[in-house]
Amino acid sequence: MGKREDYISWDEYFMAVAVLSSMRSKDPNTQVGACIVNKDKKIVGTGYNGFPIGCSDDSLPWARSGNTLDTKYPYVCHAELNAILNSISRDLSGCTLYVALFPCNECAKAIIQSGIKQIFYKENKYPDSDSVRASMRMLDAAGVKYTQLQMNKTLEVSI
Repeated sequence: MGKREDYISWDEYFMAVAVLSSMRSKDPNTQVGACIVNKDKKIVGTGYNGFPIGCSDDSLPWARSGNTLDTKYPYVCHAELNAILNSISRDLSGCTLYVALFPCNECAKAIIQSGIKQIFYKENKYPDSDSVRASMRMLDAAGVKYTQLQMNKTLEVSI
């Protein structure tokens, strides 16, 4: 008997970790997860979108519209930034980021500054937004590659 042939690729595996991480998000509208991997294919950081440590997700707002201070936007820390901040390594040079949603311009700055050189994203829900356009412009200028990853397998757990 030979080895199993229907296993998932490394890229699918790491994207699945990012998607799994997104399931920790308490955001009622958008759940995003991220996974940072070094050149040895070892996970060095994960994150999801949520409020900073010590800020209660029961007392800060989750609204998407209204007065700025009454929405989630000034408070939420994005998955990519959380993955960078939660990293077990201070040196992320040459690492790859797997993320469920294409990074915004603020996350692109942190990605570039951290030394991450490649991004795989699952979807880009806002391709025509100024945030995504600015993100792409900065990533291109910094030589960070980004690729949409098509998942080839439906992930089912069987034991």
